[in-house]
Amino acid sequence: MLSTGLPQGSVPKLERPGPLRDRVYEALLELITTRALQPGQHLVESELAGHLGVSRQPVREALQRLNSEGWVDLRPAQGAFVHEPTEEEADQLLTVRTLLEAEAARLAAAGADKAGIEALEAILAEGMKAVAADDVDAAVALNARFHAKIMELAGNSVLAELAAQVDRRVRWYYTPIARQRGSQSWIEHRELIAAIANRDEQLATRLMREHTEHTRRSYHARAK
Repeated sequence: MLSTGLPQGSVPKLERPGPLRDRVYEALLELITTRALQPGQHLVESELAGHLGVSRQPVREALQRLNSEGWVDLRPAQGAFVHEPTEEEADQLLTVRTLLEAEAARLAAAGADKAGIEALEAILAEGMKAVAADDVDAAVALNARFHAKIMELAGNSVLAELAAQVDRRVRWYYTPIARQRGSQSWIEHRELIAAIANRDEQLATRLMREHTEHTRRSYHARAK
């Protein structure tokens, strides 16, 4: 294993369509958000290029873009490092997420159909299985799918666009506490589904607000 320290099998395969720099960017962003590349980790261009099977140029371009978006810190004479989020950054992001998700839950409760409810229940079943198997990566991915489905059922494209801007950072913050939240998170998901199925907008809003607040508090308490 190279000093970049990527876990075995964690490097995503680059899809062929599209500019190479964009594909390298997406691959590196996925490695960061899943924490295969840890906050504070040194990113060596030549080693990343070797992992991804590309030259150093698209890696350099991707790192510059990730730096402009706050995922990577470029330090003079030292190189590139995965950004280490501050507690304030996490709190601000997760607070905004609560506002977006609570409104999405309300709108979903107002308009979700039978097919939408069944889709949520299917994700719930998979999520519970992932927790039982202690498959953190799957649980994180399914958690993101669950919330994305509620956002879809909300039927508000502007809200969905705003949520998409914070989705990857939410995954980034959620990954280190996924095991801690465990089955309780999915119990809360089940209660949300019931509120949405019953078209109880007020309850769905409250449950989603409480659910996302639990995640925010768990993140801040993770190192204590």
